[in-house]
Amino acid sequence: MTNKNHAPRYAYIAPTYSQAKKIAWDYLKFYTEKIPGTKYNETELRCDLINGARISLLSSENPDSIRGIGLDACVIDEAASCNQNLIDEVIMPALSDRRGKLILVSTPKGMNNLFYDYYQKAQADPKWFLYRAKVSDTKIIDDDELAAARAVMGNEKYNQEFMCSFVGQHKGSIYGDIISTLDDKKQLGRVPHDPGFPVSTAWDIGFSDSTAIIFFQNVGHAINIIDYVEDRNFAFPHYAQILKEKDYVYDKHLGPHDLDQTDFASGKSLREVAYQMKINFRIAPRVKIEDGIHSVKMLLPRCYIDTDNCSKLITALRHYHRKFSDKERIFKLKPVHDFSSHACDAMRVLATGFNEEKIINKHKQAIADNRYNIL
Repeated sequence: MTNKNHAPRYAYIAPTYSQAKKIAWDYLKFYTEKIPGTKYNETELRCDLINGARISLLSSENPDSIRGIGLDACVIDEAASCNQNLIDEVIMPALSDRRGKLILVSTPKGMNNLFYDYYQKAQADPKWFLYRAKVSDTKIIDDDELAAARAVMGNEKYNQEFMCSFVGQHKGSIYGDIISTLDDKKQLGRVPHDPGFPVSTAWDIGFSDSTAIIFFQNVGHAINIIDYVEDRNFAFPHYAQILKEKDYVYDKHLGPHDLDQTDFASGKSLREVAYQMKINFRIAPRVKIEDGIHSVKMLLPRCYIDTDNCSKLITALRHYHRKFSDKERIFKLKPVHDFSSHACDAMRVLATGFNEEKIINKHKQAIADNRYNIL
């Protein structure tokens, strides 16, 4: 009613037309019925106000059906279930015409949807307003009701529906709780490169499988993860060139133990090939997977991760999980090998290699102290 534009247009969009009507139509009529001159179109789920403004209830089932409209503001509800092409191809052009506003609302439903993508964008870009309404903060549901819900739903589903967790659909998540804690503490967001500190890297090497590279800076007690690269079907010179093109001054490069394996054709190890390209690897200690996972869990609370450059890494850390055996009714010890494995393997190299570096430095310091005492 206060919009000064000609014929203001507003939209509420749900995943389906039926949902839009069931969720919002009664609310729309309730909050506008006392405004003089208000008219309703039940067939089109539309409310027309006396100043020419219009509020429409729409769905994302067929984005092309709402293509070409102009919008002053738009609310997309249950955005995790909406069509992936809706925002980029339809809504953003509609809002651009009028410099309109967009609000995305949803219960998290995993990480393979537009809501999670925009959630990560909002973490990295201060132009977005981001609010998570966890039931532990809002207190809008009684504790006894929450306890009953948790008992029936289980922790994973409960965390998804009530605690805004993106890993609720992934039982056996290994790092999910830690990443959620980092999120709560604002350790996921914009983490810019600090030119006053050198950059180190941690690698997981692959060819048909992906090669993953984590770029980090040790700033005091904090580990700032500022960049991440993942690609496949490229030989090592491709990644050496990527490092060269980045505007970083490098310190150390941590690699997995298989860098020392000798290639039958060339007679050289990949570590030797890398050295010829001016990348001097330090090999992280070879440890059991469980010990490596433990090292990552110990290191992650110190980490600040850039959500813009490292979105794939964050998604992998949230997704990485163990498979549940229905027959034995336990989680398998070995993590599931999928898209998240390479990023998490690189994270294990970072954690074990970084800890090894601290042990070496302490040993060197001890030697120096003893030498000083003898002298």
